[in-house]
Amino acid sequence: MKKKQSLNFAIIGAGMVGTAIGSLLKKAGHNIAAVSDLSPQHLKRAKNFIGAPGFQNPAQASALADCLLITTPDDRIESVCARIVSESPVHGKKVFHMSGAGGLDLLDSAYRAGAAVASIHPLQSFSSIESAIQNIPGSYFGVTASNGAKKLSADIVRDLRGIPIYIKPDQKPLYHAAACIASNYLVSLMSVVEAIYLSIGFSEKDARKAYLPLVYGSLKNIEKQGCKSALTGPIARGDSGTVQKHIEAMLRHLPEHSSLYANMGMTAVKLARQKGTLNAAQAKIITDLLKGV
Repeated sequence: MKKKQSLNFAIIGAGMVGTAIGSLLKKAGHNIAAVSDLSPQHLKRAKNFIGAPGFQNPAQASALADCLLITTPDDRIESVCARIVSESPVHGKKVFHMSGAGGLDLLDSAYRAGAAVASIHPLQSFSSIESAIQNIPGSYFGVTASNGAKKLSADIVRDLRGIPIYIKPDQKPLYHAAACIASNYLVSLMSVVEAIYLSIGFSEKDARKAYLPLVYGSLKNIEKQGCKSALTGPIARGDSGTVQKHIEAMLRHLPEHSSLYANMGMTAVKLARQKGTLNAAQAKIITDLLKGV
């Protein structure tokens, strides 16, 4: 059996994702030659997880590696890449970023200097380095790559125990918008659920205990049946009277969330029609109610 190639990485950006990815790459048998970050605290923290030398200058770290993984905030990727190229040769190297929405144009300076470039983005939510290390394995990664980096990108994702999916450059903003809705907006939606329960006297703790089993049950139904079949509730069954009561209560007590209720309701109407549990007449009545919010 052919022995797996060990790659030489520099992690440029020692935030939660960069530190977690560096730790997982090291566990997969790769060498982390260096880590770079402007923050001495971040470098110290990364050393505890990765054990690699730290540099505040990204070009110094990059000079020690063949594969450069830029894990800075999105709005700094292009400028950091340009600085590396201006201060350290990258010809023949592989340069990656981990932005979900950003394209390969963020790495143009490296590409023009003779590097192969790619983006590998984990479809996962991270609230700490430890949770990232735990959650990244098994996650899907959106991969966008230039010639010479596509196979290596997929291999790296598999070394992270992830699943690569190829995303065309012009699809990245929509791909990332969907990810944000699935994660960030879900959290935002749950905060509205909590606000409603708090308004009727629940504590935050009791509210979460009340609604989370419902959320988990819905997610399990989606996993098993898909969204259309998983839809339940008053709109799915055409109960316009209940919808009317909801609207009146939201407008009276929580008007700032009433438009969200209406917009989500319109999406539920479309799903219910696809499911076949809501006829055209019922759909019109409910749609008219929601449009009036």
